[in-house]
Amino acid sequence: MARREESPRLRIGIIHPDLGIGGAERLIVDAAVELASHGHAVHVFTAHHDKNRCFEETIAGPFQVTVYGSFLPRHIFHRFHAVCAYIRCIFVAFCVLFLWPCFDVIIADQVSAVIPLLKLKRSTKIVFYCHFPDLLLAQRSNLLRRLYRKPIDMIEETTTGMSDLILVNSSFTASTFANTFRRLHSRGVLPEILYPSVDVEQFDGPHSYELNFLSINRFERKKNIELAISAFAMLRSFEQSGPSGYGFSQLTLTIAGGFDMRLPENVEYLEELKRLAETEGVSSQVRFITSCPTMERNALLSQCICVIYTPKDEHFGIVPLEAMAAQKPVIACDSGGPTETVKHGVTGFLCSPTPREFSEAMLKLASDPAMAARMGEAAHRHVSQAFSTKVFGERLNRYICDVYDRKLR
Repeated sequence: MARREESPRLRIGIIHPDLGIGGAERLIVDAAVELASHGHAVHVFTAHHDKNRCFEETIAGPFQVTVYGSFLPRHIFHRFHAVCAYIRCIFVAFCVLFLWPCFDVIIADQVSAVIPLLKLKRSTKIVFYCHFPDLLLAQRSNLLRRLYRKPIDMIEETTTGMSDLILVNSSFTASTFANTFRRLHSRGVLPEILYPSVDVEQFDGPHSYELNFLSINRFERKKNIELAISAFAMLRSFEQSGPSGYGFSQLTLTIAGGFDMRLPENVEYLEELKRLAETEGVSSQVRFITSCPTMERNALLSQCICVIYTPKDEHFGIVPLEAMAAQKPVIACDSGGPTETVKHGVTGFLCSPTPREFSEAMLKLASDPAMAARMGEAAHRHVSQAFSTKVFGERLNRYICDVYDRKLR
């Protein structure tokens, strides 16, 4: 791939826990592709890479992928996920440290525990990408869980502060970082903001605004997908007739997203959502699609009337960007990352996370597809200007070159 601007050709390593198909993985893949496009030699290391459930670029992209430690468990009797993730990533870091030549820069993603090991090679600069403090995502429902998390939380803050540069995915995460890692904040350790991006060009092509609402999310309870089902069912009470109206029977809801049979929560939550659709009386109008490939996801985006994004206090959220790049308005919660990406009333609607507010926003678009088209066009312009992969790549390249320059001074 051609270099976009003059910059030193660096050897860049990236360590990521699991190259699946989530938002964190999308960011890492985009980072690898963009850094390679700037002329850098990029090598991604991971503990798991299922070629049947991954982004296409990890198989045939402009960077190498090497797997270490896939034999290590992800959990122990469905417990100790954090400890297992640390062990797997530390094993990857050991392999990188002893089996590969020095990298100029290594990007550590999600798991900061690898940073002290990587710092043993003093010639290498370490960049840590923090999607969100892990200690805020962990459950502490009882004393044993709190005792279990205490040392992990301490390790997270200490090791995060050892990196040469910290990047976060939104202003919301930057604020949460400061409030969570108070010792680092008091020392003047401040993260830089690097928004994730979306490849706008992949959504070029014909677009239609069929009366289908689309939800794209991993099948995890924190994604609050039941909100989409309940809001959709509530549209029945708003049913209209006449030239500008619609019949509820015309409407459909498609729920698509990452699904991993290895994860009990994915399996259980999918069944819970199906039962909810039956209870709400809309099961015949709700379709579930698990782990659809990129081409199928893009086809779904090209045909829906809008995208329903239901997580509350989401750190960033790549789905709203993908939706807007596909010229579709977004209905999202008025908290977290979507407040930085969705322009209320222009590229979509920001709502309180209640079925009624979501349903009222859905009603506006179902009743007026022309409005959806206008918002979709505005959304496409907005994403192209602020969140394209080109903009992301240029910003990331500057951060990487700047941190490398510190090594030379």
